[in-house]
Amino acid sequence: MEIKRFDTAAELDIYAAQLFSDLLEHKPDAVLGLATGSTPVGIYEKMIEMHRSGKMTFRDAATFNLDEYVGLAPSHDQSYARFMKQHLFNDIDLPAGRAHLPDGMAHNLQAECLGYDRMLAANPIDMQLLGLGHNGHIGFNEPDNALQAGTHIVELKAATREANARFFDSLDQVPTRAITMGVGSILKAQNILLVVKGADKAEIVKQSLTGPITTECPASLLQTHARVIVLLDREAGRLL
Repeated sequence: MEIKRFDTAAELDIYAAQLFSDLLEHKPDAVLGLATGSTPVGIYEKMIEMHRSGKMTFRDAATFNLDEYVGLAPSHDQSYARFMKQHLFNDIDLPAGRAHLPDGMAHNLQAECLGYDRMLAANPIDMQLLGLGHNGHIGFNEPDNALQAGTHIVELKAATREANARFFDSLDQVPTRAITMGVGSILKAQNILLVVKGADKAEIVKQSLTGPITTECPASLLQTHARVIVLLDREAGRLL
């Protein structure tokens, strides 16, 4: 595990975007695992800047997102499909048919999970971008006494819904379920890029990276992966 700390979030964002740029330069048809939430927004902004300046192209790449809320249509302003269009896809040259997200509106959610796993098996992820939840969740894999390896439906913990309530008009509007890539699928990525920002994440960063490996802290399972790069701003890494 390689851990890098940055004085500012902007420096971190530039470094992360450059890692993706280097990957695509070396392997233009790379498969990118993407994430949502506030953490990657700055990274996506830098990727767009690099694309516009001619330093980065996505025309031969493919992407797979970690998760999506169950019950939100892609057009909903808080769906992750909408998020990805607003923060990345609308401003790069990634072909629309090569951007993949789980369908939270699927009539048969179990079939959707199995289908997503089949696509992941056929398109191994070269670099998976991850954020870190306050309770140690990655994707929407919540702390539990056991974790599912493949894509599955999860009941969101109260803490996770409360953390995401700032994006909705009220907590009641936050979906109670999500469809998420499983920890087993995440760990199959050739490279994993864990990005964490903010003083409020310092304790869970320490627990995830140096504490015991346990399903009660899903991110701790990243300690078992051979190629993890951790990018922290000064505050997130202050307890290491």
